Amino acid sequence: MAKCFSFTASRDSCYRYSFIRKGLKSCTTDLGDGTIMHCWVPKSHSPTKPSLVLIHGFGANAMWQFNDFIPPLKSKFNIYVPDLLFFGDSYTTRPDRSEAFQAQCVMALMDRFNVRRMDLMGLSYGGFVSYSMAAQFKDRIGRVVLGCAGVCLEEKDLDEGLFKVKSVDEAVDILLPQSPDKVRELMRIAFYKPPPSAPSCFLSDFIEVMCTEYREEKRDLIYALHKDRKLSNLPKITQPTLMIWGEYDQVFPVELGYRLKRHLGENAELVIIKNAGHALNAERVTETYKHLKSFLIDTLPRQQPNHHTNGVDVKAD
Repeated sequence: MAKCFSFTASRDSCYRYSFIRKGLKSCTTDLGDGTIMHCWVPKSHSPTKPSLVLIHGFGANAMWQFNDFIPPLKSKFNIYVPDLLFFGDSYTTRPDRSEAFQAQCVMALMDRFNVRRMDLMGLSYGGFVSYSMAAQFKDRIGRVVLGCAGVCLEEKDLDEGLFKVKSVDEAVDILLPQSPDKVRELMRIAFYKPPPSAPSCFLSDFIEVMCTEYREEKRDLIYALHKDRKLSNLPKITQPTLMIWGEYDQVFPVELGYRLKRHLGENAELVIIKNAGHALNAERVTETYKHLKSFLIDTLPRQQPNHHTNGVDVKAD
């Protein structure tokens, strides 16, 4: 019998409706050269608010990862939530798979919305992209929040046993699961206290909807993160930076947080959330937001113009 209902697709629709209710609209922008970027943008951009770009990690699309953070942030910021290339409705025909290219595409997208200056929050892989944006576009990035983002990893760390996995291929099989058992393994690694396991039929549905399209391209993104990576080649970003880490992160162990703090020095603050794993946005929303508020909101002036002008030519979905 043909499949007639998808729990994952239904939940995705609920998130879409939730984003719309929270004052965002879905826009798709052609950047040229075969690159299409999707982004959730404010229905009405306020020139008196700063802009905040939320950049997701691996997993489902951006809506699933940031839904809980939109309500408390949108009163203080113009929120932009892009789908990175090969996630959601964003893709490219160009061969570059580096986080530097992802960063350039996000900034090109912000150019289309005439957002000249912005703060960033990046989760996991999104933290790699955020860090690269801060390094490449120093005069346009204000503050940076990195959630469990092991940007200072080195290729040799894998051989020296720092990670839970023994090879990049093993990491790909877990981060891009193709069986219910691999989804369960991902949950065990991502959470300090994994939620109860769902029936295999639900997990298979999630795989079909969220983990099938662009799998080869996503695999290449993971390989590009690891290959030839050395701390000595990592630029030092100069923006105020908050790093939030789960104490028991098994994807990017907390040692990488301490390493990055040493690399960045006084400009960076490292916060360790006790009894938490990698998926802070799902497992410890309230505590994560508390640190976001202290770093991003409590330090805001009463009014902060954003140097934004109208005249954006994009396609609204």
